[in-house]
Amino acid sequence: MRGRTGPLTPRDTGELYLRVMPHTPKPFAPVETTSKPRRRDPKNTRERLVRAALDLFTTKGYHASTTPQVARRAGVAEGTIYRHFTSKEQLLNEIYRGAVRMFTLIVEQTPARSSCRDRMTDIADQWCEVASQDPPLAKLVLVSPPTGLLDEKSREAYEQMRVQLEKVVASGKASNEIRPGPAYLWTDVWLQLIRLMLERVAAQEWAAQHSAPRQVTEAAWDAIAAPARSAETSPQGSEAGLRVGR
Repeated sequence: MRGRTGPLTPRDTGELYLRVMPHTPKPFAPVETTSKPRRRDPKNTRERLVRAALDLFTTKGYHASTTPQVARRAGVAEGTIYRHFTSKEQLLNEIYRGAVRMFTLIVEQTPARSSCRDRMTDIADQWCEVASQDPPLAKLVLVSPPTGLLDEKSREAYEQMRVQLEKVVASGKASNEIRPGPAYLWTDVWLQLIRLMLERVAAQEWAAQHSAPRQVTEAAWDAIAAPARSAETSPQGSEAGLRVGR
């Protein structure tokens, strides 16, 4: 993954997800719904529970999803959930933290030698690919996060992702690519627009390869980019204007 220059592929995303959350299943492989409990398999029971819960929480909603439904979708007995998680809320938070770490790692792995614009575009493109390939991940973290249910560790995990993104924006301010103002402000502005794009992609209203996600990404950059200095407003332009007017 490190040193990658092209867009994030489904294989990259699967490897990344496994790296940050090794006890969860590979993305893009939905759990087969079944009403019959499966024989206990220590190697994949937790994986199936996480995948089933992620799908249910982001489609039916956390409160509307019951532990019997999670267990049934995972093909295990309801009591099995409590061998791996102390509560439904802990299950939610562990899934959330793993997903947030995935998005954070994408930010951290953008090449520092690139321009701020290239880095922000790369981040948006990869997040868009995640939203396209595994919509529940994007929904849980960036589209409709369960804010009121997140524990301290989960809130810290999200803040770490935001801090890493703010560092990229700050690097753009240092290179005069970002308009005047605090880095946290422009990070928020950029995030709000990118969330709109991810929401459409995760809802499968837009394909990742559609022109609309790229247009939103460009609009998000334009919203925070430093205004281009024209010849008329630059010191050199002003002097040239004075000479012409003489």
